[in-house]
This record gives sequence, C-alpha cells and structure tokens, in this order.
Amino acid sequence: MEFVTATLTGIALIKKSVDFVKENISTVNDIKGIATQIDAFFEGEAQMNKRSGKVSIKEQFGIESTASDFIDRKLLEEKRQELKNMINLRFGPTTWDQIIAERASKISEAKEQVRLQKIENRQRQKDLIDSLQTMGIVFCVICVLAIMIFIGVKAYADGYKYVPRDYTTQQKIWQGKIKKKNIQLVD
Repeated sequence: MEFVTATLTGIALIKKSVDFVKENISTVNDIKGIATQIDAFFEGEAQMNKRSGKVSIKEQFGIESTASDFIDRKLLEEKRQELKNMINLRFGPTTWDQIIAERASKISEAKEQVRLQKIENRQRQKDLIDSLQTMGIVFCVICVLAIMIFIGVKAYADGYKYVPRDYTTQQKIWQGKIKKKNIQLVD
C-alpha cells in the first residue's frame, strides 16, 4: 500500500508541476520563477522511483502492477518531454539540458560531501579509539610502577630485615652441603 501512495503522490506532484509551468511559462522573466515547480517535478519523479525497489515478487510479476508501472513510466516520460519542450522554447534550446546537468552536479557534490563526512567521522572515531588505547596503556604502566614502588617500600621499610628461607634437605644434598645417608631397607 505504501508504494501505491508514493506513486500516486509522485504522479500528482509531476502533473501539478507541469500544469503550473504551462500556465505561467509566458509570464515569468527568468527560470527562477518556475524553479520550485521544476524541483517538485524532480521530487515526484524521485517518489515514483523510490517504490520500484520495494515491491514483493507477487506484485512484481503481476499483470496489474506491470501494466501500472509501464503506464506510469510512459506518463512520466511524456510529462518530462512536455516540460523540457516548454522550458527550451521559452528560455533557449539547451536550458533543460543545463538544468539536468546542474542538478546532476549538485547531487554528485552532495554525495561527495556525505562520503567525505563519513571518512572524517571514521577518522575521528579511529583517533578517539587510539587515544583511549594509549590512555589505557599509560594507566596500566602507571599502575604497575605504583605496585612495584609499593612493594619496594614495603620490603625495605625501617625495622624490616629480609631473611631468606632455609633450603630444603634435597636442595642441600644437591648443593653438596650435606651428605646423603644411605638407608637400606630390610625385608
């Protein structure tokens, strides 16, 4: 249902725009007088194109939707040609082509701006992550140093003398400090 509404709205915008241009083409002195209606035409075209990718398989291959899409496309082409002819007759033979080229240029610039903004945002995010990682590493190093200093101060505090543990009997035997006793088992 949503795509039908989008199509009907698109068609209504296109018809309204073309009708307005028809009625007022002779009274305007420059293209600015009908620019909003040309924008509305392009908006209607965009709304018609928006729904083309959001159709279910049943609707895509149905006779009604196929015929409706075909007729809508033909009406769109007819209205576009009509608008092009009116504007070219009033303002010169290449005016419509210049409008289309300027529109394509602005769309391309807008897409480029969005692309550059995404790249800039990714770079900022990467820089933020790098900064957080660096701060984390510095924090860990500071913690390790603080623990080492704490242990060092504890170990060498006044009144404390380090006394190593005595070796085990086995270690003393290996070092040769004591001799191994030969014990024989009796059966």
